[in-house]
Amino acid sequence: MSNQLTIAVSKGRVLEDTLPLLEAAGIELAEDPKASRRLILSTSRDDIRILQVRTSDVPTYVEHGAAHLGIVGKDVLLEHDGVGLYEPLDLDLAHCRLMVARPAGSERPRRRLRVATKFIASARRHYARLGLQVELIKLYGSVELAPLVGLADEIVDLVDTGNTLRANGLEAVETVADISARLVVNKAAMKTRHSQIRGIVDAIAARVAEGRKGRVGA
Repeated sequence: MSNQLTIAVSKGRVLEDTLPLLEAAGIELAEDPKASRRLILSTSRDDIRILQVRTSDVPTYVEHGAAHLGIVGKDVLLEHDGVGLYEPLDLDLAHCRLMVARPAGSERPRRRLRVATKFIASARRHYARLGLQVELIKLYGSVELAPLVGLADEIVDLVDTGNTLRANGLEAVETVADISARLVVNKAAMKTRHSQIRGIVDAIAARVAEGRKGRVGA
């Protein structure tokens, strides 16, 4: 259907955690994503399809109109300077924090800092707020290793339980941002397909609110 509404979601856990929210809007996958190699998934609604994409690509698909809506972590949005995105809803899922960490018990050196991270834009803004000049070193994995081998003084990375930091002799010292999954919408689509998109947003928002009330009452 050429007039289908497209929702971009990253593969794996985010998609799985999102399924109950989509179901609240009457959107159920027509096939098990774990058992399928398809990147475009049909749903119980003929007017809606799901794109399975890399997490970091979700904002790009939405901003450029290849998808009308997307579900992605706030950490990715903070790195993506997308003027074509509207962020109407915090989904209250996948909570963690983007934090500064360094070797446990160490002090921040007075010289120019070297900071390893894959979150370059977020790190730059954070240290600018602190009035610190830093050399940012882009890494894509095992960021915790950088201070241990002298590559960097500090790191900026996502922290959930903190177990990985502690296992490598590091400690979190500053919060850069609180992170959770967010619903994003293409701004142009929000105008041209407002009724259809608004219905989905409102249904998901109601489900999120129910979940929050349930946790408070538990």
